[in-house]
Amino acid sequence: MVEYTINLNSVFSSLADETRRDILRRVSRHAHSIGELAEVHNSISFAAVAKHIAVLEHAQLVHKKREGRHQIISANPKALALAMSALDTYKKIWDARLDTLDSLLK
Repeated sequence: MVEYTINLNSVFSSLADETRRDILRRVSRHAHSIGELAEVHNSISFAAVAKHIAVLEHAQLVHKKREGRHQIISANPKALALAMSALDTYKKIWDARLDTLDSLLK
């Protein structure tokens, strides 16, 4: 149970940043090298992009694989599925509460 909470906290905390969400969106479509991602995010340094990727990797949202001189980043859908499952649980709770409120107001 503790690992679940830590992973879920890491996932949501890493998704709180716009740059990390963009990186995740891009690597969800297809794998990119860190250099390719740094080119897209040219307003920040290569090192900053690498740090964002490290945060995503710590949250297990992405995998890093070495291919020659490049490190290739790809998405890990299992971590997103964990987050979606948690959000779905809360959605069901709030839907039930809103249905109850709607019934009371009628």
